[in-house]
Amino acid sequence: MSLWQKHAIFEKNSIVLLIGILIVIAIGGLVEIVPLFYLKNTIEKVDGVRPYTPLELAGRDIYVREGCYLCHSQMIRPLRDEVERYGHYSLAVESMYDHPFQWGSERNGPDLARVGRKYSDDWHRDHLRRPRSVVPDSIMPDYAFLEQTDLDYSHIADNLKTQALLGVPYTADMIAHAQQDVATQDTNDSPDAADLVKRYPNAQARDFAGVRGRVTEADALIAYLQMLGTQVDFKLYDDKANIR
Repeated sequence: MSLWQKHAIFEKNSIVLLIGILIVIAIGGLVEIVPLFYLKNTIEKVDGVRPYTPLELAGRDIYVREGCYLCHSQMIRPLRDEVERYGHYSLAVESMYDHPFQWGSERNGPDLARVGRKYSDDWHRDHLRRPRSVVPDSIMPDYAFLEQTDLDYSHIADNLKTQALLGVPYTADMIAHAQQDVATQDTNDSPDAADLVKRYPNAQARDFAGVRGRVTEADALIAYLQMLGTQVDFKLYDDKANIR
């Protein structure tokens, strides 16, 4: 029987073809999956990466609620044009405390993985109020209502408890001080800022949205955005030889 005749068996018999496809997929799947069972951890350990502060976590929830991930990804691919525009390519460890991750699948706006401390709080406030005031070609809708809406953080401790159940290393001390830490991080020159930084190293504490005496949803969202991409010292991982 010639090679053509053998191949014709698959072309003329759909059942045989289906079985062949399933066998090939099964082999390919096993080749990819089985090695993972021999790895203790698939995420590298990197100094500086910490859980979100309660205010940042609340801001992330607002980011997800408003569907920001539909237009903004948080994953920089290891391609030269992406790295030159957005910064160091994303590391798996940066998303280890994200449930769910915010990699995204489409970009109608820029990637936000390195947006932290790139712009001032004033810029972010103006951008949320009226995006076209700072980016004339922006198609982003206005989010002025965020600075007019008080942040409801009465259940923030429960949020941390839930994250802890998912594996985020929130301690009992972090959970106990969750509500206090929200107010502390959104206050200029708070006497409790030092304790906040002990729990969350390098946390930024100030009045993010500029609405004194109130913690607004804009405060939380800006605090979250100003943290993105600031936890890792990328100079230690800047291997341009790996950029293709």
